[in-house]
Amino acid sequence: MTPKTSAFSTVFQPGRVAVITGAAGGIGRATAEFCATRGMKLVLADFNESALLAAADAITAQHGTEIVAVPTDVSQRAAVERLCNSAYERFGEVDFLMNNAGRSGDGGLFGDPAMWDAILGVNLWGVIHGVQAFAPRMMAAGKPTIIVNTGSKQGITQPPGNTAYNLSKAGVKAVTEALAHELRSSAGCQVQAHLLVPGFTFTGMTRAPTDAKPAGAWTPDEVVAFMAERMEAGDFYIMCPDNDVTRDLDNARMLWSAMDVTENRPPLSRWHPDYAEAFKAFLAARGL
Repeated sequence: MTPKTSAFSTVFQPGRVAVITGAAGGIGRATAEFCATRGMKLVLADFNESALLAAADAITAQHGTEIVAVPTDVSQRAAVERLCNSAYERFGEVDFLMNNAGRSGDGGLFGDPAMWDAILGVNLWGVIHGVQAFAPRMMAAGKPTIIVNTGSKQGITQPPGNTAYNLSKAGVKAVTEALAHELRSSAGCQVQAHLLVPGFTFTGMTRAPTDAKPAGAWTPDEVVAFMAERMEAGDFYIMCPDNDVTRDLDNARMLWSAMDVTENRPPLSRWHPDYAEAFKAFLAARGL
């Protein structure tokens, strides 16, 4: 087995360049703050122009960071290409790319087609556009760089309900796995890919009506600290726990979901009443 390697210590250095989408709030904003504390130059993108500019101003005021803010609709290929060109024209390189922009919405199986288009456009096509626009130039640079795509546990276990969101994040997983394979199969390539899989995180997409953080949720800063730790360790799958769900429980849920196929059970059997006791026994056998 090949030992894990990490470009983390090389990439997160003063003067290196980070591009982050969905940077106006949540995990994207927290990642921008983290990069700023490391002395990196930032290219920040978000669909919400006023929130993006406010975030850029606040980070600059606190850290003195050199920032380019580029309002961007990542669902549009041309917009992401403009973002890429802006980064290279200003700084001449991109060392860390985080395709993080995301959106939620009522994407039930028979829901509004326009909502499906919006969710898939941002969550899945936004990542594809980011990878296709940036990765070839990062690969050609011939130096250690990192790409992180933000997925979701819902893209792995597929809980009933928001099918459009599940599909979008399942697609992000597939794209990022394919990216990692392409990178390691390209001679001389020093770009590394990671799939960030947050747990329950208190962000703009998950806020309760009271704006009070649920006890079970992590903050975006906690997610980013964990992401940094696992990138440094060389993990591809950055599976974040939270205050309610441990990594062991996540692993068991994902294994059960995969075994729906291998055991020829009904799909989504974790939520099937006939399999409720079997799932409880499955967890109990693992001390959960």
